[in-house]
Amino acid sequence: MNAETRILEPGQLETPLGEIRFLFLPSRDLFARRAERLRFLSKGHPLGDYLAFLAIIADAQQEALIQFLPLSLPGPAEQARCREQGMPLLDAPSRHRDPEWRRGLTMILQQMSKAHLPSAARDATSTLMQASETELEEMADRILAGDLADISPQELPFVAAALQVYWVHMASSLGEDCFGRLEHGGLCPVCGSPPMVGIVRSGGAEHGLRYLSCSLCASLWHMVRIKCSSCESTKGIDYHIVEGSNGAVKAESCSSCNSYLKLLYLGKDPQMEVTADDLATLALDILMDQEGKTRGGPNLFFHPGTSH
Repeated sequence: MNAETRILEPGQLETPLGEIRFLFLPSRDLFARRAERLRFLSKGHPLGDYLAFLAIIADAQQEALIQFLPLSLPGPAEQARCREQGMPLLDAPSRHRDPEWRRGLTMILQQMSKAHLPSAARDATSTLMQASETELEEMADRILAGDLADISPQELPFVAAALQVYWVHMASSLGEDCFGRLEHGGLCPVCGSPPMVGIVRSGGAEHGLRYLSCSLCASLWHMVRIKCSSCESTKGIDYHIVEGSNGAVKAESCSSCNSYLKLLYLGKDPQMEVTADDLATLALDILMDQEGKTRGGPNLFFHPGTSH
């Protein structure tokens, strides 16, 4: 692994904050684009079978999103209150979930049942189809609380996929003006979840700016570079790459809290997709683990106790 030292101060070479677009909500074709990228990356990859499996899940997510029914969403008064108090409008841990998310899970499982799946995945779909509402809700509570280790590795991808569709549907049904900044800049202003990775944009008004990508609702929000997304420290920030790579994906580590977050540099590869390319670069996670660093946010399709 190569490590790079910090050479800039936070905010250097960035547009003044008042001129920066703060938030990008997820697009309605998110999962179709993810499926396409997963299939591309799966070819010849050591984790190719798993990436191809997740492409099938992403296809099912896209179909479920298309068929999602309208939901009751926060009105202007609640939107204003959350903006004023610096609270996420669609807060994942505390927001009451509409039963529609479970219908989304059923749609995903039905789509997956038509695919050629490994026996463990087939068994997991069967188990989830027969699970009670209470069991599914308790599983969702644990996932949204970050307790992924307590979830069956075979069942996690399906339940996480349904939760993502539910939150993407809500987020994309609202406008950017509905959401405000949070006191903690490292949490999603839409749903309060931690970021999965960061991206450094290329071209246009946001060229060179860093946006964090939500691990749940896939919203992107701006955070200045060379600043830890976990503890917001600007000291002891280093960058790491896998030797021999083109530098399109780096790990930004923080010596203050001992965490790291991957950064995807779209100028190096504009076709990258956050979930797909995060999973395709698990070698970097392994190296960071060997360095004693803790990942700053989850990828809901990677079970912390499982090596695919």
